[in-house]
Amino acid sequence: MTAIKNWWRGFEERHTGLAQFLMFFVFSNAVTVLQFVLMPALRGWFSSTDLVNTDFQVFPVGSNVDGSQYYMFDYPAGEISDGGGGGLAYFLAVQITLAVAQIINFFLQRNITFKSNTSAWVAAAWYFLAYVIITFVAAAAQGFYKEPVYSFFMDTLGWGSTGETVADVTTMIINAAISFWVFFPIFKIIFKRVPEDELEAGDAAPAGVGQVTDASVVGHAADASRVGTEDAQAKDAAPHDGPEGR
Repeated sequence: MTAIKNWWRGFEERHTGLAQFLMFFVFSNAVTVLQFVLMPALRGWFSSTDLVNTDFQVFPVGSNVDGSQYYMFDYPAGEISDGGGGGLAYFLAVQITLAVAQIINFFLQRNITFKSNTSAWVAAAWYFLAYVIITFVAAAAQGFYKEPVYSFFMDTLGWGSTGETVADVTTMIINAAISFWVFFPIFKIIFKRVPEDELEAGDAAPAGVGQVTDASVVGHAADASRVGTEDAQAKDAAPHDGPEGR
């Protein structure tokens, strides 16, 4: 194990960019596997509630090929097996799965892949913004492939409920692929690693002109005391005007 760690450390030093991409690939796929497990479980749980019969069709942006309204988030009420879109149940299952996966991905990629030592809060803010944008892009794309994918596996192949599960996995793979290729260059920007000497220099501001420090206060006090002592000695040594001095 030690030999493997030493080899990988040397590989990282020689090929930093490639090593980051490989680690990013491994963690991204691990998170995708988590989504494969979490997504169907959440769908099954939410489908047992009345949320499946609640429409969730928001952000109308143009029209479909058949002239019907196109929604960026298009989840009409009803079970997919019955011709519906899964309703609010499907939407929540997808978004909660993606949120959990991306939170885990954030810490793995920041701390292990890119070994970032800059502000976690700043990185999290940019990460959240990127996540929101990508969520909208992925949702818009899903409007084109969701119905054909489910129709293919459930109706064309005649797999029924098994086809629905396969379609779930397929849509998650597509979402993961979009996230994979978009997030890597974003992570390269927001997960910076600053050299330790520069980081320490930035944390401790050097004392400059006009900057008050404990040392400067002590130094000024010592100078004032020395000047006062010298003045007193000079006065004692000076001749006095009086009878004795005449």
